[in-house]
Amino acid sequence: MTSLFKNAASARTRLVAMLAVPVVLASLTPSLSAGAQGNRSVKPTIVLVHGAWADASSWTRVIELLQDDGYTVRAIPNPLRSLPGDAATVRTFLQSLSGPVVLVGHSYGGAVATNAATGVPNVKALVYVNAFALDQGETALQMAGPDSALSVPDPTTIFDFVPAGPPTATTDLYLKKSTVFTSFATGLDNDDKAMAYATQRPGAFGGLADQSGAPAWKTIPSWYLIGTGDKIIPPSVQRTMAKRAGSKVTEFNEGHLGLMSDPKTTTRVIEQAARS
Repeated sequence: MTSLFKNAASARTRLVAMLAVPVVLASLTPSLSAGAQGNRSVKPTIVLVHGAWADASSWTRVIELLQDDGYTVRAIPNPLRSLPGDAATVRTFLQSLSGPVVLVGHSYGGAVATNAATGVPNVKALVYVNAFALDQGETALQMAGPDSALSVPDPTTIFDFVPAGPPTATTDLYLKKSTVFTSFATGLDNDDKAMAYATQRPGAFGGLADQSGAPAWKTIPSWYLIGTGDKIIPPSVQRTMAKRAGSKVTEFNEGHLGLMSDPKTTTRVIEQAARS
């Protein structure tokens, strides 16, 4: 009889233990779920800065690919007025964001990003896409060098000045159609080249001629995507800037608008920086 009671008590103990397991697991589930959500939430925000003679729509396909991979993306307007002023505009936007940021600049947008990110602690990585990674005191026009399509004896052969006449700091520079088709938008088909020419946003002469401030790449890790067919910022110039910045370099066989002609490679490099 005693053995019977002991067996019954043992059976009840096992039954209680079995019933308790789902309760314990259920109590752990919210914590596990919260942990998983917390891990997903650390993905950085990707901030994209366009260059001169373009706008945020130049990033359209890159934005779609990044969003498909779960990133929050902000392609913000670059005023294209002056390098200090443009950088201040971008810096103010960066300071409004919480959490880590990967800051990406194309062309002149790289010069803006270089200045905007200096001293902004939540910018964790810089990505240059066929872009100017200037050092202190340098200008975009100076750094483009003699092999750039922008370096010509008579600038009226590649630019339309608005207003007409000798340029001042506030003069708007528009690319001539021939410049867009033969130098700026190589790699795109003729329809897209025509669209790039028709919709270009002018850059003020002052922005391209302004001296850069202290560069963010001296304290922030950087990635550099070099277009080997770029006629605006020659590949040799990009390699020089990437080397001194200590950037992780990827090259692709694209022209100056490689972000549009090969958005997949552009996105891959940005995500490499984001995952770092």
